[in-house]
Formats: sequence, C-alpha cells, structure tokens
Amino acid sequence: MISADKIAKILRTDKDNIEKIEKHLSAITRRSGIMDAIMAENERKMSDRLFKLDVECDAGAKEIYDALISKIEADNHAVAEALGNPSLTKMADYEGIVEAIKKVKGTEKGFFLKKEKAIEFLKNEPPREILAFLKYDSVDTMLEHEDLFEVMSALRFIEGNEWLNNVFFKQYETLAPSDFEEREIIIRPLPEKWGPAARSFVDKKWHNISHLKEMGVVFVIPLSLTISGELLRMMALVFHYLNEIPFYSDMIEKCAELPETFAANLISLLRGDVLDRHMPEGEKTLWLVVQRYLTKDDENEWRLFVPHLNPEAIHWTKAGHDIMKLGEALNRGGIDLSFWDGLDWVGDFFKDELGEDMLVSFNLVDTVMSLVQEKESIKYLYHHQEALWNQIFASYFSFGEMEKFSKDYLLQGYFEI
Repeated sequence: MISADKIAKILRTDKDNIEKIEKHLSAITRRSGIMDAIMAENERKMSDRLFKLDVECDAGAKEIYDALISKIEADNHAVAEALGNPSLTKMADYEGIVEAIKKVKGTEKGFFLKKEKAIEFLKNEPPREILAFLKYDSVDTMLEHEDLFEVMSALRFIEGNEWLNNVFFKQYETLAPSDFEEREIIIRPLPEKWGPAARSFVDKKWHNISHLKEMGVVFVIPLSLTISGELLRMMALVFHYLNEIPFYSDMIEKCAELPETFAANLISLLRGDVLDRHMPEGEKTLWLVVQRYLTKDDENEWRLFVPHLNPEAIHWTKAGHDIMKLGEALNRGGIDLSFWDGLDWVGDFFKDELGEDMLVSFNLVDTVMSLVQEKESIKYLYHHQEALWNQIFASYFSFGEMEKFSKDYLLQGYFEI
C-alpha cells in the first residue's frame, strides 16, 4: 500500500479514502494494481523530464522548481520570438496570437445566447458604468457604435459584482431554450480603450483574459502584467477557455431538453454551484463533481479531501495537449512544447533547504502561476492535485468516461459507483 500512502499524502486526504477507492473500483472494473501503475507512471514522467532539464532525480525541491521555472521562461521566449515579440498592450499585436491559437483549435461551434436577447437585457437594465465610461446617453446609441460582444465582456470588469449578480443576471431567470442558437466561438481581443477601465480587474485576477460561457466568447484585455512567462500563460488560458466553453455548451444544450428547469439549471452552471453538504456513503464509493477550484477560496475546504472529479482539470488537460500542438504549429523556430504534455497530474515530494518534504508540481499551470507571483513566494499546487483525482478515476475507466460522468452529474453534484 505504499502507492496509496503516497497518493493520499499528495492529495492531503485520508489513506482510507484511497484504499477504499482501490478496493471498490478494482472489484467493479476487474483492474488491479492501478494505484501502483499511477505512481510508476508518475515516477517515469518525472525522471524523463528531469533528464531533459539536466537535473538529478534526487535533487532538492528548489533546484527542481527553479529548473521548471527556467523551462517556462525559455519556452515563453521561443513562442514570443516566433510570434514577432508581441507587446500584449496593443489590439493589433494579438492578431498573430489569435491566428496561431486558431491554427491549433480551429473554429468550433456551440449553443449560445442569441445576440438579440443580450441586446434586450442591456436595454432592460442599462449598464450605467459602461455608458458613463464610453460617454453614451443610451444603450441604443452605444450599440450603434460599439460591438455587442465587447460590451458584454466589459460587464465583467466595469460593472460591480453586486449589480451584475442581483440586477443584470437576474434577467437570466426568464431564459428559455429558444433564446439560444448555434454559432461559432469567438476569440475577441478588445481595443486599447478598455484598458484603463480594466486595470483593477487585471491586477486582482492576475490575468488579462476571461470568457462568457453563455455568449461563447473568450476576450483578451490589451494590458500586460509585465511578468516573465506571460505570453505562454495567456495562450494556455485561452486554450483552457476554448475547451471549457464547448463543455458548458454541451451542458446548456442538455438542459434545454427540460424547458421547465432550463433557466434554473443554466444559472446553476454559470454560478459554478457545488454540493454543499456531506452525503452518506453506503457500500459504493461516493464521488463529488466540483466545477470550481475551491482551493482558491479555502485550501482546507472539506470537498477537496473526498473523492471528486473536477471539470476545470479536464479543460487544463486538454489545454496541455493544445500547447504541445502550438509548438508543432510554430515549429519553424524549432519550438518543442511537448515537455509539458501529460504533466498535469505529475508531481512528488522533494527535500527543501531545511530537509523537509516539499511538494513540487510539474503541472504547467501551477508552474507558470508560481512564476507570475514569484515575488510573493507563492507556490501553486492545486491544479496538480485536482488533476490527480481525475487521473485516478480515468485510470480505472477512461478519460472519455471521466468526462462523461462529469457532465452527467455536474448539476446533481455527485454520483455513486
């Protein structure tokens, strides 16, 4: 049970949880030794990447962490050079970035809120802060001169959360399946004029990208955080959202099958609701479906320590594959980003300078997020830990089955197996 001990330590959960999963899922799937296989693959991937970094396998945590950070910086530099060293502060600079992203992802369609419905909502509840910022006296005048998707994006970073949640989004309670249509996902770099109004949003979120699930839009604010690794991190986030939006589009389309509960379920999805009560367990194992990174709010949140699937980690796994393909698409500069593919759930404990065990995540997002906030000495680990919960389930079944369970039970919040 050495593997169960190690996995439990990484996940900060009770060893009994891991042993129960192993016993029960082995009986169901007739697959034994899965936890050992996971840890063996973890070891193999770490050894391979440390060899590529020219770092010994028994190196200390700081040496390994520093090597991963250096790799991010080198890859970011290579990608920036291939794209003509965009400044990230001008809308025009994003044309090549978006083109490279589209070369990897193509243009996918989804089930999104009709434009005329969004306009109706804006007219019903005019966004006063946006109108004042743009110096218009009415929504009609504003929409004669401004792009609808830009205005809807600006709601997120100009209007206050209280107005958004209690006034504007209140209108979503009236939505029906007929208010949605199929159209292509949009990647929209915003004009420079939005920059000043978005500065506090960007400084708080530590990134200049967000998305509108119900509108099928990924928007990029032309502001730079002037931090190392920023371009690669930004592109990884765009890939993440381009995987997340179709996931939720499928969910919204599924909700449309029951018109009487459509609005309530849609709002639940957009809020990111998660099960907030303990469920009794019987002979089966109980798995939660947690559609947010709860660690960001409370690193000791109880739902983090029980078996669960996390759709966010699914989107990041796919984004890792996309980053590898990005390297292939930009390969005229000899760029190889395959280093990061398949590392989302990989990591282990290594000794720090005081001889204490320190968890090092090989996850691309954890590494680049740690780099972003390196001055604050913040180390990110939760993307790796959530991906490992997903990996455990997928190892007994498959990645496809894991994604299917995530969709099937997302609204309910849990399932037994």
